[in-house]
Amino acid sequence: MLLASYDPVMYSRMLTGLTLAFHIIFATIGVGVPLMIALAEWIGIRRNDEHYLLMARRWARGFVITVAVGVVTGTAIGLQLSLLWPSFMKVAGQSIAIPLFLETFAFFFEAIFLGIYLYTWDRFKNKMTHFWMLIPVVIGSSASAFFITVVNAFMNAPAGVTVVDGKITDISPFGAMLSPAMPTKVSHVLITAYLTCAFILAAISAWSLLKGRNHVYYKKALKLTMISASVFLLSSAIIGDLSGKYLANYQPEKLAAMEWHFETSKQAPLVLGGILTDDNEIKYGIKIPYALSILAHGLPNAEVTGLNDIPADETPPLWIHYLFDLKMSFVAMMVVVALAFLLLLWRKRSLVYSNKWLLRGIILAAPLAMLTIEHGWIFAEVGRQPWILHGIMRTTEGATVSDHVDTMLIVFALLYIVLGLTAVRVLTRMFRNNRAEDEIAARGIEGGGKQ
Repeated sequence: MLLASYDPVMYSRMLTGLTLAFHIIFATIGVGVPLMIALAEWIGIRRNDEHYLLMARRWARGFVITVAVGVVTGTAIGLQLSLLWPSFMKVAGQSIAIPLFLETFAFFFEAIFLGIYLYTWDRFKNKMTHFWMLIPVVIGSSASAFFITVVNAFMNAPAGVTVVDGKITDISPFGAMLSPAMPTKVSHVLITAYLTCAFILAAISAWSLLKGRNHVYYKKALKLTMISASVFLLSSAIIGDLSGKYLANYQPEKLAAMEWHFETSKQAPLVLGGILTDDNEIKYGIKIPYALSILAHGLPNAEVTGLNDIPADETPPLWIHYLFDLKMSFVAMMVVVALAFLLLLWRKRSLVYSNKWLLRGIILAAPLAMLTIEHGWIFAEVGRQPWILHGIMRTTEGATVSDHVDTMLIVFALLYIVLGLTAVRVLTRMFRNNRAEDEIAARGIEGGGKQ
């Protein structure tokens, strides 16, 4: 055992958290990269530009490696749901069976067409025929994220069921899929996945340019990915605002804990930073007047529920405020990088691909984008506590009481270390030994039009 006192609930939480934290890296790439591949190939066909077509081809090669790792971690999640959370699955399984099945179906749909897409490069006279083979991959990857997020939305705001004495009855599976949390959660997951992958691919191009590899291929790739990232950033800001309004109506305790809002009041301020004392006093925080009321209900005089009106045993951990602040600081940094790129692209295009500070900022934005995903997921799940199924089942009630979960934690941690290191090594060798400019020369690609 890892500790003298064995607590299966604690170890179940740790193992599930570790698995999801690792899986979400590859799941995010699995959702976002197909869309970027599609954009590159479509632009390449429309402009008759072989550079963009090569982007799609190279990104697809790397994508396959991440899909393989994602399959392993996704399978682990399915296994752990049954082994670590049997009481939860017994209660909620009938309600979420359809989206769980459809998520698996969507993955196989994606995998089948991914194989066809990879095998049929240069096999059609009409290049658009090959492009259409990619559309099911884009749809399947996003659909997979959609259905698994539907399950999470049901956990946050159960719908389509009647609860009698703590038991779910009168189940409407399709009603359960239409949880109030579904629209904002699904849209937020999809957009942030697209955003993160755009920044990751941009960082690869920025790194090459920073190393003096000034081929036009990297400039085109950087322009495509950074413009895409800017669009997704704007979209995520809109969805974030809608998410705040969802929380105010359906999970006010999470919103209040997030902002250390204790007294139910109108004209509620939004708190940035600060330290919470033992007597719930906020020190060193910056309060933005009216901002929390506007975030919650769209009106500066709107009333926002405080934690003092929430039962103590239903209050989420207050440290999620630090998580949310850290997450938003990452977002702010990404916004600065995107705005700097767009400004230089507009005013001084000749400098946009050679400004070292901008290129360093783009490289930094990629891990920050992934950390934002990780922090956002932890915030969402911890902020739901003490519930595994909001208002119906507490997390402690849904966990296993079996032995050896601590041993499983060690085994899976070692597995993820091996998988992570292997994926990094394979991807690094794959692209380091086959640079884009070398492949361009080998293929006899010339010109390619304007940037």
